[in-house]
Amino acid sequence: MADDFYLRYYVGHKGKFGHEFLEFEFRPNGLLRYANNSHYKNEVMIRKEVYVNQCILTELKRIIEDSEIMKEDDNVWPHPDKVGKQELEIVLNNEHISFTTSKIGSLLNVAESKDPEGLKIFYFLVQDLKCLVFSLISLHFKIKPVPV
Repeated sequence: MADDFYLRYYVGHKGKFGHEFLEFEFRPNGLLRYANNSHYKNEVMIRKEVYVNQCILTELKRIIEDSEIMKEDDNVWPHPDKVGKQELEIVLNNEHISFTTSKIGSLLNVAESKDPEGLKIFYFLVQDLKCLVFSLISLHFKIKPVPV
């Protein structure tokens, strides 16, 4: 179906505090699922779920299409290592892509890779997606209503 849409992003590693990660997904019905697991200073896993409306899904699709990430290939991107890994899975307009790469510390890591242009597209798309998700979660769960 041409309207199928799904997006999942994961970044994480296993270290002295156990398996620490950030993961979010958007499902076709508008469900946004968010999980952040950090054991640093005895933190606990944060899980949030919220439904977003069609406007958000439309904007998300536009961001993805404008990035042109669907044209990229991760074959020569850095492989996951002890520092961690990132995964991005997208289903959009009858296309299904799945990327896996190492954690990216900075644009210097991108510039020094075998595919700096493709990895730069991935890097900036992930930054945009994280900003959108953090904004949606923050708006939904932290805003206090104005007393009437």
